[in-house]
Amino acid sequence: MNPDTLTWPENGLMPVVTQDARTGAVLMQAYADRAALDRTLATREATYYSRSRQAQWVKGQTSGHTQQVVSVHTDCDGDSLLYRVIQAGPACHTGEYSCFHAPLLEGTLPDPGLDGTLERVYATITERLATLPEQSYVARLHAGGLDRVLKKISEEAGEVLLAAKNEDRAELATEAADLFFHTLFALAELGVTPGDVAAVLQAREGRTGLKGPKEVG
Repeated sequence: MNPDTLTWPENGLMPVVTQDARTGAVLMQAYADRAALDRTLATREATYYSRSRQAQWVKGQTSGHTQQVVSVHTDCDGDSLLYRVIQAGPACHTGEYSCFHAPLLEGTLPDPGLDGTLERVYATITERLATLPEQSYVARLHAGGLDRVLKKISEEAGEVLLAAKNEDRAELATEAADLFFHTLFALAELGVTPGDVAAVLQAREGRTGLKGPKEVG
């Protein structure tokens, strides 16, 4: 759609909903004028218009928590926008992952599964590796070098096996979470993303005859 065909409000500011392209989570809601939208389309850097400062602002220019724009959509009426982004670090100025972190009404989802959790954990790990904050477990583990991370993966894998052998469901969930975390840490250290892993798994979907591990014995 051509931006000229959008239905701009009288004040020239269009609502923008920003969504994490990896997890689907809604990160924030802001506004954009035509210049901010044009800059977003040209640079793929999420750009908004600050009503309080009466000026254009590029997300993360000060904080470093940038938003790389994957796509921009408009709604059916052409009077609001959706930015789908790759978020670096938290989106909210409070340090929360999403600005929508204060519930007014909560409910229980029917078995939501991991639902983007691994991607959010990976994003947190990469943000910690970039900033290395004091008292951060990620910073301490990173300081120990890759061998320390790999040792943790081996240890956690053993704990998973033990919990499964003991048929302890709660412990198995806990140890599997630890194994996932440290595996994500190793991926982040080497620049491999969850998307890279997903691409391999997706390429295998629906295929038969894949060669499995060797038989034991």
